[in-house]
Order: sequence, then C-alpha cells, then structure tokens
Amino acid sequence: MEILFLIFIVLGLSLFEVITSVDNAIINAEVLSGMSKKAQGWFLLWGILFAVFIVRGLLPFLIIWLSNPSLGPLGVIFASFSKDPRAIHAIEQSSPLLLLSGGVFLIFLFFNWLFLEPKHFGLRGEGFFQRQGAWFFAIVSILLMVIVWFALLKNPMLAFAAVVGSTAFFIIHGFRGFAEQQEKRLMKGSMSDVSKIAYLEVLDSTFSIDGVIGAFAFTFSVPLILLGNGLGALVLRKLTVSNIERIKKYKYLKNGAMYSILFLGIAMLLDAFGFEVPPYVSPIVTFASVGYFFQKSRTEIGKEPIS
Repeated sequence: MEILFLIFIVLGLSLFEVITSVDNAIINAEVLSGMSKKAQGWFLLWGILFAVFIVRGLLPFLIIWLSNPSLGPLGVIFASFSKDPRAIHAIEQSSPLLLLSGGVFLIFLFFNWLFLEPKHFGLRGEGFFQRQGAWFFAIVSILLMVIVWFALLKNPMLAFAAVVGSTAFFIIHGFRGFAEQQEKRLMKGSMSDVSKIAYLEVLDSTFSIDGVIGAFAFTFSVPLILLGNGLGALVLRKLTVSNIERIKKYKYLKNGAMYSILFLGIAMLLDAFGFEVPPYVSPIVTFASVGYFFQKSRTEIGKEPIS
C-alpha cells in the first residue's frame, strides 16, 4: 500500500512539473524551429542534462539548506537520503518556514496570472479579474500584510519567510519579463544559435523554480522530488520535439496548472500555520484540476470545424 502511495506522489509531481512548464515547452519549440539541426541536438542533449540533473537536482537541496542553514550544504544532502531521526527532526522543525515562503510564492504566481497574464477564459469570472489588472499589486500587498501579521503572532522568522517568498516571486517575475522581451529577438533570428541555447536554458531554469517549490506541497522527501520532477522534465522535452502543436490545442491546460498552483499554495500556508493537510490532498487536487481543464479543452477541440 505504501508503494502505491509513493507512486501516486511521484505521478502527481511529474504531472505538476509538466503542466507548470507547458508555456516553456511551447517557447522552446518555437525557438528551436529556427535553429540548425546541430544546435537543436545540442539543446536536447545538454539541455536535458542541465535542466534535469543540475537545476532540478540542486534546487531542492538549496531550498532545504536555506530554510535550515544549521545543517550545512553537506548535512542537507546526508539528511535528505538518511533516516537519522535527528536530521529528519531538523528538517521538520524548519518546514513551516519553507512552506510559508513557498505558499506565498505560489499564491502570488496565481494572482499574477489571474489579473495580468493573457489567457483563455476557462471559468466564469476570469474575464472580470483580467479587466481589474491594476489591482494586482494592491491585492498581493494586502495579502502579504495579513500573512505577515498572523505569522508574527507565531514566530518572527515565519513572518520573514513570508517576505522571502514574495521577494523571490518578484525577482523571478522580473527575469521572466526580460525573457519575454528577448523571445521577440529570438524569433526574428537576430541572435546566434549559441545565444539562443543559453537563453532557453536560463528561461527553463526560471520555470523549474515553480515546479520545485510546488513539489514541497507534495512531500519533503528529496528523492521523490528528484524522481517526480526529473520524470516530468523528460516528458516535457519529449513533448517539445514531437507533439507540441497538439499540446497547444489544449488551450485550458494553463488554467489547470494555475488553479492547482493556487490550491497547493493554500495547502502550504495552512500547513505552515499548523493546520495538518493530509499528504494525499496535493496529488488529488493536481489530478482533479488538470483533469477538469484537460476535458474542457478536449470538448472545445471537438467543437472546432474539421478543415
């Protein structure tokens, strides 16, 4: 029974990694289409090694270390793969800090999509929020103020973790904004293939942060996170080169990704404040959100006239 649960967690992690990076896969495919075959091969080979084994491999350890610096870099690695009760206890003690910062990051990410990003409207009301984009910064600022207030009542470091989560969001969002500008240059072909590969790797790294942070809503087991996120990254690379045009037809997949991000962010906040959230909730919510919008996309495709 435990093995089935672990498989369920890994599949949930893989699905979450794929759907949160669908936009990245589409950008990759569009940029790769204007590159030489040799450059495409380099990206697909070294890109997989970098994205899966370096970025997604090191980020979970880095996040745990930042939330628990007393363990040290090597201590985090040993603690993640050992069953030492002291190491497990140390990680559990610091988990509220990680959960709160991650929860704030994910919720801000959702509101940024809801208020500011162009989208296909999958639910009633999304159009209304899209028209109120000017309120985004007011909403997240008030939300952060409320979270910090309640966090201060429990632990000043918990309040600091909330600020770290918001800071991480705005820093990464800034890099992505710059990357969107660079994408226009890439599509015009004004950059060399080497520069395009470097750009795609940087962009992939920023997208990987969403998946890694959200992974902690599923589990604190780094081996499971590495396995689930790594599998999802490999699937994403496969989609990039083979089925990206088909994936683009499922126009509501991004909606499913963002609503799962919202639910995972809320779960992380609740967990950080001491409300126990069962570990099976995160994968169930992810499968349910993605499943609903996947089916909605299929229904829309079925309504399209056959050319």
